[in-house]
Amino acid sequence: MRSSSDTPGSEERPKGLQIMLPAKAENVAVIRHALAGLAEQIGMDEPGLADLKTVVTEACMNVVLHAYEDAPGPLNVEAEADGSGLTVIVRDQGVGIRPQADTERDSLRLGLSLIAALSSSFSISGGIDRGTEITMRVPLQGGGANGGIGDPVEMRPYKDDRTELVIDRSELLAPVLARIVGALAARRDLSVDRVSDAVLVTDAIAATAPRRFADGRVRLGLDEGDGSIDLRLGPMESGAAGRIREELELPDVGGSLEKLADELAVEEGGDGEYLLIRFAAAP
Repeated sequence: MRSSSDTPGSEERPKGLQIMLPAKAENVAVIRHALAGLAEQIGMDEPGLADLKTVVTEACMNVVLHAYEDAPGPLNVEAEADGSGLTVIVRDQGVGIRPQADTERDSLRLGLSLIAALSSSFSISGGIDRGTEITMRVPLQGGGANGGIGDPVEMRPYKDDRTELVIDRSELLAPVLARIVGALAARRDLSVDRVSDAVLVTDAIAATAPRRFADGRVRLGLDEGDGSIDLRLGPMESGAAGRIREELELPDVGGSLEKLADELAVEEGGDGEYLLIRFAAAP
């Protein structure tokens, strides 16, 4: 789907992100954190933010509980912001979701009717064995007009326990990355100190990284191991990942923020350089 302002030759780029991750209940919090970071960046007020978290939780929990009938499968979320609100699309590739409330499930128990009530626009499409797509729009301050979603980036093939985000504007990396890393680090039983280290390093990387992406678009991969999280950030132009590492140095104290990570390396990909960062729980 293409917004009216995103026409060929247009200088304006979509302002949003895309997420693909396993359809698991614990991953719904990751999505909420990512979208809240984007929503705060565009100035959504507290009531709007509360509505956003509610509709996103309902839509994603419907996928988790109903789309794949206890089999593994992906949950895909796209979001685009503009001057009046945030449009969110939640997709699955399963058998379809139930459009009625289920009083035994672990969500807000009001189903898609709640999404429709809290969104300024709402639609659902799909069919048997064709997956389901829910589109919702949450205004910044109530009301608002319908919005659109920019052309999606092709996501890599689904892999169990893998989370991937595509952020359409590199300046949005900082608010989204900080929230997600904090949530994942805490979920993997990293200590408060290690969570602080992870947020400090990723904040510093986000501050210097935006100018390193040639097309302004960021692909962020996250893998979770036992007591660790791994980030893969790119693609960047040749030499850019190395320059980010240099900018993590602290000449006044003779050290580097890089030492707060358990591993920080550069990987060559087919589409450019990637920066790999690992944080693990203290032994």
